[in-house]
Amino acid sequence: MELQNRDTKFVSKDQHSEHDVSGGLGTEGSGYTRDERDLIRLGKQPVLKRNFGFMSILGFSCTVLVTWEGMFVISTSSLLNGGPAGLVWGYLIVWVGMASTYAVLSEVASMAPTAGGQYHWVSILAPDSSRKFLSYLTGWLTLTGWQAVTASAAFLIGSLLEYTIVLANPSYAPEPYQTMLFLWAILAFAVFINTVASKTLAHFEGMILVLHILGFFGVLIPLVYLSPHGDGKAIFTTFVNFGGWETQGLSFMVGLPASVFSLVGADSAVHMAEEIRNASTVVPKAIMFSILLNGILGFAIMIGYLICFGNLETNLEAVLGSYETLGFPFLYVFQTGTGSTAGAVVMSLIIVVLGVCSTVGVLASSSRMLWSFARDRGIPFWRTFIKLNRRTSIPVYTVAFTTFVSVLLSLITLGSIVAFNNIVNLSVAGLYASYLLSCGLFLWRRLQTGVGGIQSYNTSGVSLIGPGKLQWGPWRIPGILGVANNIFACCFLLLLWVWAFFPPSTPVTSETMNFRVLTFGSVVLFAVVWYFVTGRKEYKGPVVEIEADL
Repeated sequence: MELQNRDTKFVSKDQHSEHDVSGGLGTEGSGYTRDERDLIRLGKQPVLKRNFGFMSILGFSCTVLVTWEGMFVISTSSLLNGGPAGLVWGYLIVWVGMASTYAVLSEVASMAPTAGGQYHWVSILAPDSSRKFLSYLTGWLTLTGWQAVTASAAFLIGSLLEYTIVLANPSYAPEPYQTMLFLWAILAFAVFINTVASKTLAHFEGMILVLHILGFFGVLIPLVYLSPHGDGKAIFTTFVNFGGWETQGLSFMVGLPASVFSLVGADSAVHMAEEIRNASTVVPKAIMFSILLNGILGFAIMIGYLICFGNLETNLEAVLGSYETLGFPFLYVFQTGTGSTAGAVVMSLIIVVLGVCSTVGVLASSSRMLWSFARDRGIPFWRTFIKLNRRTSIPVYTVAFTTFVSVLLSLITLGSIVAFNNIVNLSVAGLYASYLLSCGLFLWRRLQTGVGGIQSYNTSGVSLIGPGKLQWGPWRIPGILGVANNIFACCFLLLLWVWAFFPPSTPVTSETMNFRVLTFGSVVLFAVVWYFVTGRKEYKGPVVEIEADL
């Protein structure tokens, strides 16, 4: 495989030393596309190929979210803490909150469409006194969050495939090593599409969008048509507290973050921004359309699923009890509802196939995030990780490293699946923390006026965007509505982030303890220590590769 070092010689504002920039990017605006101008004003040289348009990146974002598919997989926690009504109302709260959050992130993405995403935004939004440190910390939170998402996505789909085999053949006894091998196979497919078949990635994601929608109807229609129905009103009013919490309200709040996993990750489009045509407008539109489309599909599948429980008073415990034998209660509902094991297996395999395809996008986003952080010297061995394949301009080393991390994490399942789950649960805590930092600092900047505020969007010519030189992008929520939405997003993120650290039940044991606080704290501690030991010497914030006044 032929690799290239990125030819760019850096222009570092911190060192005030200027060098030549490969490619001869000058200071005149003529001859450059809007995407090139957007990157140049962020100080970045365009080096990745822009293969994605609106429909392909919409497919990419929707399939990374896999909301309706994920709702089946992760709904058990909300059913245990909250019950059917808790799942329904909790989902609606999370959907509204995530739509608000992604609207804010879309505004920032339109202003600075770069693969770095959150850590780059924090760098240009934060005050001078803490800019470099907060940016570095955000980079590590985002990086580890996406690495955890990659491992957890492959593991969940591998586990579902394993229990689908159990559904078809009850005598089959799944072993931890088999789950690990399924995880490896899923990762191998994702690596193949991201490297060998990388030219087809955009077309692949567009095709998966179609399958994502067709698969929704392929599961919902037979499930609702063939299953006995329960009382529709009951699913909106039946709360349960199987977690042993003191009050029903506390139980509901503990179960609330479970819905997050099926709606987290729409920022995947952000980390692909440097491979998207007209990124400053397409990325925000793709994010908002994906959260709208997936939110609707997820809500519809959830209502259909709950109605097919039948009589909640007699069947709810049986559905949740099937976790011990089938791993995922929805497999029991598929089987008993349709009255056909073969039909239930086919419906489950639809979810498996779409889940496998989602790991392709997750791996792509994770690798681009790692590549961007390496480009800005935020990680060790950054000189290796910034290398691109000469033919495809794909960061193959970051794809390989992300895969290697997931493979290493999968080895933990041989000893304890509980330990593995507690490590990869970092995905929600890490990404939510990066969202909260970005949204909070953006609110602070948008409330300022003058030099410290954000200036009007200007298409005629623009200097480098950075601290003291902020400018709106073409997509934004104007006026007081934008401010109100920004405040709401910050409040929502803080609320969900706090509750994400609660254990699922009481009394707390080693098996039920939520070790997310330990893994999150470990990442923060490592980032802080590494920053003061060596990071602050290498990392100066996003590196300015090219200075231009277009």
